[in-house]
Amino acid sequence: MHHQWHTPEVFLAISVGLIALEAVLAGFSVINATYQVRDSVASLTMYVGNIVMNLLMAGIVFAGLTAVYQVRVFTIPPTSVWAWVVIFFLDDFAYYWFHRVSHECRFWWAAHVNHHSSQQYNLSTALRQSWTGVSVGTWTPWIPLAFLGFPPEMILAQQSFNLAYQFWIHTEAVRRMPRWFEYLFNTPSHHRVHHGSNAVYLDRNYAGVLMVWDRMFGTFVAERDDEPVRYGLVHDIQTFNPIRIAFHEWAAIIREVVAARSLREVAGIVFGPPGWRADGQGQTAKNIRAGG
Repeated sequence: MHHQWHTPEVFLAISVGLIALEAVLAGFSVINATYQVRDSVASLTMYVGNIVMNLLMAGIVFAGLTAVYQVRVFTIPPTSVWAWVVIFFLDDFAYYWFHRVSHECRFWWAAHVNHHSSQQYNLSTALRQSWTGVSVGTWTPWIPLAFLGFPPEMILAQQSFNLAYQFWIHTEAVRRMPRWFEYLFNTPSHHRVHHGSNAVYLDRNYAGVLMVWDRMFGTFVAERDDEPVRYGLVHDIQTFNPIRIAFHEWAAIIREVVAARSLREVAGIVFGPPGWRADGQGQTAKNIRAGG
C-alpha cells in the first residue's frame, strides 16, 4: 500500500473497526492472528502521520498531474465505463513498478521501508504507511496516465480503489483463497510472501490487485507450507517509536553518505539496491538469495 487518496477518515474508521474485530476474534482463538498493542498503536500513528503528510503534499501531486494533463494525447471521459476498465489495468501496472522500484532503489526504499518494519502481520500492519513517499516523488509512475488523457481526479480515485483492496490482504486469518482467485488476484497468501524477510521470499510479489505483472516479470513466488514467513526487515529496527520508524533509513543513508569515499559510492548508497556496498558484498536481496 502507499498514498491514501480516498476519504481518509472514513477509511480509518472502517479499518479500526475491522482491526478491533480481528483482534477480538483472535483473542478468542476463532481466527489465526497475532496482535501486540504497542506495534498496532505504532502502525495507527504512522497512518495518521501519512494522512497529514498527504494532505500537505496533495497540492503538489495534483498540480503535477494537472500540468501533464494539459499536454495530454487524448481526452478520456471519466463517464465512460471502458475508461474505468482501462485505468484499472494501467493503474495496477503503475503500482507494480512503483512498488518494485521502492524495493530495488534505496532512495524510494527509505520511504517504503516503514511499511515492512513490523514483525507482526495483521490488519493494523496495512496502516503502517510512509511519511516521506510523496516528497521523494513516488507518485511519478502515474504521470503517463495523465499524459494519455485520464483526468487527475480519475487517476487518484483509481489509486484509492486499488489501495482499499489491499487492506484485507494483510492478515494471517485467511490461509488460501480458491485456486482461480489465487492465480488472478493478490491475496493474503501472496502478500505474506511480500512481507517476508526469508531469502526465498525477499523482494517478491509486488502486486496491487492483479498477480499478472509478477508472473509476467518473474517476481512471483508462492507461499510455501514448509517455509513459514518471517515478517519484518533483514535487520529489524526493534522500535515502536513512529519518528524512528519513519526516518531511520533516511538517517542511515545520511550517515553512509558522509562516510563515503567517492561520488560513485554516494550514488550506490542513495540509488543502488538496499544493502548495496562498494565491494559488492553488501546484503542486497540478490546476494542474500544467492547465499540463502
